[in-house]
Amino acid sequence: MSQNGRNIREKILALLRADDYRPLDRIEIARKLGLKSNQQVALRKALRELEHSGEIVRIRKNCYVLPAEADLVTGKLSLHQVGYGFLSPETAGQPDIFIAAENTGTAMHGDRVVARVTRDVPPRRRKDQKGRSEGRVIRILERARDKIVGTLQQSRNFYYVVADDPRLVHNIYVQAPRGARRGDKVVVKLEAWESRHVNPEGEIVEVLGPASSPGVDMLSIIRKYDLPTEFPRKVLEEANRIPTSVDDRSLDGREDLRTQFIVTIDPDDARDFDDAIQVDKIDNEGWRLGVHIADVSAYVNRGSELDREARRRGNSVYLPDRVIPMLPERLSNGVCSLNPDVDRFTHSVFIQFDKNGRAKNARFGKSVIRSARRLTYKEAFAILQAKPKDELAERLHIAWELASLLRRKRFEHGSLDLDFPELKVYVDSTGTPVRLERVENDESHQLIEEFMLAANEAVARELRHRAIPTIYRVHEDPDPEKLAEYREFVLSFNHKVGDLSQRAEIQRFLASLRGKPEEQALKIGLLKSLKRARYASQSLGHYGLAKANYLHFTSPIRRYADLVVHRALAERNSARPTKIDNDAMASLADHISATERNAAEAEIESVRMKQLEFFQRQLDLRDPQVFRAAIVDVRNYGLVVELPDVLTTGLIHISSLADDFYLFDPAQRRLIGRRSRRRFAVGDQLRVFVARVDIFKRQIDFALADEQTGRSRKQRR
Repeated sequence: MSQNGRNIREKILALLRADDYRPLDRIEIARKLGLKSNQQVALRKALRELEHSGEIVRIRKNCYVLPAEADLVTGKLSLHQVGYGFLSPETAGQPDIFIAAENTGTAMHGDRVVARVTRDVPPRRRKDQKGRSEGRVIRILERARDKIVGTLQQSRNFYYVVADDPRLVHNIYVQAPRGARRGDKVVVKLEAWESRHVNPEGEIVEVLGPASSPGVDMLSIIRKYDLPTEFPRKVLEEANRIPTSVDDRSLDGREDLRTQFIVTIDPDDARDFDDAIQVDKIDNEGWRLGVHIADVSAYVNRGSELDREARRRGNSVYLPDRVIPMLPERLSNGVCSLNPDVDRFTHSVFIQFDKNGRAKNARFGKSVIRSARRLTYKEAFAILQAKPKDELAERLHIAWELASLLRRKRFEHGSLDLDFPELKVYVDSTGTPVRLERVENDESHQLIEEFMLAANEAVARELRHRAIPTIYRVHEDPDPEKLAEYREFVLSFNHKVGDLSQRAEIQRFLASLRGKPEEQALKIGLLKSLKRARYASQSLGHYGLAKANYLHFTSPIRRYADLVVHRALAERNSARPTKIDNDAMASLADHISATERNAAEAEIESVRMKQLEFFQRQLDLRDPQVFRAAIVDVRNYGLVVELPDVLTTGLIHISSLADDFYLFDPAQRRLIGRRSRRRFAVGDQLRVFVARVDIFKRQIDFALADEQTGRSRKQRR
């Protein structure tokens, strides 16, 4: 921004903050500020930017005011599929605003909007049931998406598209389509939508194919989240000029670690390996940890075509049937991947720990390694469960000695145990899900996790100490009101819990959940009550990890933030480091936070879609598998159950409990049979099979299996 532009922005804000200011339009503001005719363009631009950033708002007759003066709040709207939503204000510290369904206007989920806090309703209605202020959307500043993915339908007189996202409750009217048939998945570009009382209209810009065709489901998610499927030609050309192997002539200034025993540990199906480790025992004095991370910055130069595309993508995206990488395969699976028995450039962190697990010193440097072994998590776990019989096993056991100590100390210092098992979906060549597998966060995962955390923290301390601009990973302290709401939720499960604003109480509560059927549900509830981790240009600390300084350094193949950190660390001793504007760094942090959220939502939805397809196939084949389940909640309409082996949640509707008439006991949160007095309560173990799948609502209904034979009643018939 030019100096003239900054001056005008500051003058506008000063004018609007004045005690005697009354709402003025653009022309009146120009007159009040004494601007000349040649400054009108700059004024319009400044007003537009200030409005877009939420620092000022435009009210009736196109006059401008500060948001607080008009009870206006700018933020992101999150909608529930029932219709209501919540506005998360952009101003730190402000509580969420409840938006009733009739007050959302034409705003859609994820839109950046301006809402007016309601003042013209009786005091008893000024708050929703959870104590939040209530508001009404008055302006949409920025659409989250201008394209919608859905299914084409046809009535007698017109065509319309039913959006895949159930939070968009309006059908979208379209013109008679070319090359599309009823039931096809299509991409619709929305036209301007001004009134909630009429349906939105749009134009079909892409036909994905019949909804049931192989691959269309994942293609729908790719389009919905605007994920890039191809690299631009210039990016590929630049990548193809990079050599596929390390040239000895380029080793100057690198520490040669090729003879040292260094290994990688990754998932079974991993294709890119960006972190490797080595641990040495120092007699009885402690350990020396080496964490070696692929030096992507050696190949992706700042400002290059590769760099611009990696920045735009922000991160890789992992779907059940494919990876959408941040970098072309020549780098991500080739020269940057720490494959065994080949030379690779790395950026290394060496940390010396004393026998109590305290970091005594850290050293950083560029290096070259040759990985001795590529281990999977399953292989590493098996080695850790047996007595060591060779050098690899001995080294791995030494590594776990250190990792387990670091893990124990981390929790002693306040870190929260928010680890979850993950669901792995196995698909065949057509993308059809054939197996669901629960992946535990066992010792092999924990070993790598602790070493990556140690490296990330060491780099963060180094860059913070030297005041070098970079991107930090931050997790700010939670909102006490949200923790209080969550506490009420926990109490409804008859769990004893104290003041959750105290970290020690959260730790005690999490420990009490371990192994309980409702552990997963209550942990997810806690996560939702905490703030979301994000990237920032300032080191604001990480609440969940209880660390004052933290960043991401260990995955530069799949995260752009890590690549930025690598460059900052490499230039820390440079006589002429690259100068980076603080505003530019903050803007970059916001951008990659947004791409990360977008990728996470796409990944979660893709896994859920494959879960639904997995169970729908069982219904179609009339061969439902029986699963063990646990009741995690009881409602007046049925039992909410979780299938722990496949991490799937669903409902056993009360109408399917045909052996008796069941009454709901809200105080004890259970169902009781009127005749048999049979009880269903939270924690009960059941055997179930799939009874119904609602793809659109993303819901699965289960039914009780025959407890004596282990087969479903449906199978017996």
